Amino acid sequence: MKNRTFQSLKLFIGIFLILHVLCPIIALATHISYGDISEVLSSAQFAPMLWNSFLSSLVTTIVSVSIALLLAWCVNRSNIRHKGVWSVIFTLPMLIPSISHGMGLTLLFGDNGFFTNLTGINIHLYGLTGIVIGATLYSCPMAFLMLTDIFQYEDFTVYEMADVLGLSKKQQLKAITLSNLKKPLISAFFAVFTVVFTDYGVPLIVGGKMMTLPVYMYREVIGLLDYSKGGIIGVILLIPAVIAFIIDLLNKDNGTNSTITKPYVIGKNRKRDIFSRVVCVVTLVLISLPIITFVILSFVKQYPVDFSFTFDNITESLNLGIGGYLLNSLFIGLTTALAGTLITYYAAFVTARSGKNFSSMAIHLISLVSLSFPGIVLGLSYVLFFQGSFVYGTIAILITVNITHFFASPYLLAYNSLSKFNSNLEDVAYSLGISKMKMLVDVYMPCTRGTILEMFSYIFVNCMVTISAISFLANFRNMPLALLIPQFDSQSLIEPIAFISIIILLVNVIAKGVIYFLKMYFARKEN
Repeated sequence: MKNRTFQSLKLFIGIFLILHVLCPIIALATHISYGDISEVLSSAQFAPMLWNSFLSSLVTTIVSVSIALLLAWCVNRSNIRHKGVWSVIFTLPMLIPSISHGMGLTLLFGDNGFFTNLTGINIHLYGLTGIVIGATLYSCPMAFLMLTDIFQYEDFTVYEMADVLGLSKKQQLKAITLSNLKKPLISAFFAVFTVVFTDYGVPLIVGGKMMTLPVYMYREVIGLLDYSKGGIIGVILLIPAVIAFIIDLLNKDNGTNSTITKPYVIGKNRKRDIFSRVVCVVTLVLISLPIITFVILSFVKQYPVDFSFTFDNITESLNLGIGGYLLNSLFIGLTTALAGTLITYYAAFVTARSGKNFSSMAIHLISLVSLSFPGIVLGLSYVLFFQGSFVYGTIAILITVNITHFFASPYLLAYNSLSKFNSNLEDVAYSLGISKMKMLVDVYMPCTRGTILEMFSYIFVNCMVTISAISFLANFRNMPLALLIPQFDSQSLIEPIAFISIIILLVNVIAKGVIYFLKMYFARKEN
């Protein structure tokens, strides 16, 4: 009787995942016409599009992960000051939509961009160059976060033992550091590749004649309403994500964790610190350029003709209804973050604290599978499965697709945190007559408050910047602010695009700040 609520909520989680993860993907597969498969695969443009997507993704992944590794090393293996500030700065590109990065590059390095007009140097942005630069901007922060975490938790005792054994710094790098980084590097590589391979925001703006599969899928579905061909491309876009998912599962960390760890001791090295500062400052400049460009464009008369200061662009943007779309974004973001945090946290509680029974393992597997579905594929799947239902065309479907889209990462955050508790707690609680729900509310949630806040922050920020999963589902009544960017780009409304990007950035920075202060408040309260 005491666990009836627990079992009911467990059933709800299972039904939610089946309805919102498995059923839409099945609908995608069943709506594909076999005649269209041969037509798409044998078309003259398919092979070039596939190669373009693969090449741009591979080059971007190599560049992005390399830069992220260098930045993570500079922050965690040097004595530069304000490391926390630098870490926050390096993640700023995640706080604006990927399509905004493409727009920023156009304004800077396009044929009529600021840099091009100022220096007369044309970097020939449109094509592979633009896609790689733009995709690196928004994917590098993700790789940086994955890698910097490993540097922070390395055990210095191992390095001390290596010094005693006479291993040189190069030998230590190969035997210890790279060994510790192997799994995170593989995970970061496939995560970045998958994100870039399935993104249409940057290629849509700076791809030029270099057509990629996501852009083709976007145009087929949005422009021609050809769901069958869109579904075929969607299935193809799933392939690297599924491969990444399988490799990540198989890529187990064979190292053993020490029960006693010692923080890494950074020795004095002036040349290394100077090099690290230079790398950080250069990165700051490169990250800031698009943002500064957006700020300037928000207050100029008309780009590139008249650069006199004015508030007319803000007035024009408000007249275009930006205020209403911002309210939509805030409502969707806050509702999704609240509901998504509750659902993902409870799903993690079910799988981490209720033993290895069939239902818990099934929920865990489906939760992880959701990680492998790109947003653009998920969005099309939702169209095919929910079309004609009472939720289709409402703001509710935008909330549910975002919960599904961002389900896996907060779920894993909660799962890892809840798994650290003593495995005998439930047995003790049962012997004392304490229900599982009582344990959840009185023990687990207070002890993992910081994790819950991070989950909320992750979902909210991603809801503010995402365009892929909701592109096929939103309409003019419920459209979030980020979706105005591709619409305004098609109308050459450059100044409002810049203003929208700044608004989204400011909202996300404020959200991150609020979460940070809440975590500090709760930490002081506990002490």
